[in-house]
Amino acid sequence: MKLSTLIFAIATLLLSQSSFAIGEAAKSLQQQWDIAKYQTDKDQREKAFESLAKEAKAVELKNPNNAEVLVWEAIILSTYAGEKGGLGALSLVKDAKALLDRAEKIDPDTLNGSIYTSLGSLYYQVPGWPLGFGDDEMADTYLKKALALNPDGIDPNYFYGDFMLEEGEYQKAVEAFEKALAAPPRPGRAIADAGRKEEINAALAEAVSNLP
Repeated sequence: MKLSTLIFAIATLLLSQSSFAIGEAAKSLQQQWDIAKYQTDKDQREKAFESLAKEAKAVELKNPNNAEVLVWEAIILSTYAGEKGGLGALSLVKDAKALLDRAEKIDPDTLNGSIYTSLGSLYYQVPGWPLGFGDDEMADTYLKKALALNPDGIDPNYFYGDFMLEEGEYQKAVEAFEKALAAPPRPGRAIADAGRKEEINAALAEAVSNLP
């Protein structure tokens, strides 16, 4: 169980955008997530995401059929869950999954596969039955779907690598992390790209240290 590292972020969710436009409603949430996740002191992040989750809900109520908004609300809830930790985070990740399921019905390819990146990350990080819905087979399926849509993206490769690290598939993890580091920069996501690369380098070092 790695609720402490959820970002979906999603949270992150997150995420897989590279050269496409994002609507203004979702863009505001995206930009605030970048700052809360990577430019906020650790002891202030939970409060920051609690506040951002409330804002995301308000945006969703005004845009109930906007798949981009639903995905970003899910990413925010997932990251909030990671900061909150413990059993209290489970309701947040369940709400995040419900939002992603809604978004998939509206536009499964939105945000260049971010739905599948986020669902995949949730499925391997959330505990399984009876506490949660975690399922490694589902994680593998969704993460591979994300990679099929965005094979060179930083986030799908990072999360697939992290999943492989969890599974003890260290060579596959190294390959995925190296591909994530080589991903092209995302316009307007310099903060997120820099923060994600720090996470990738740390995970890559762990994977390399476990190679035979």
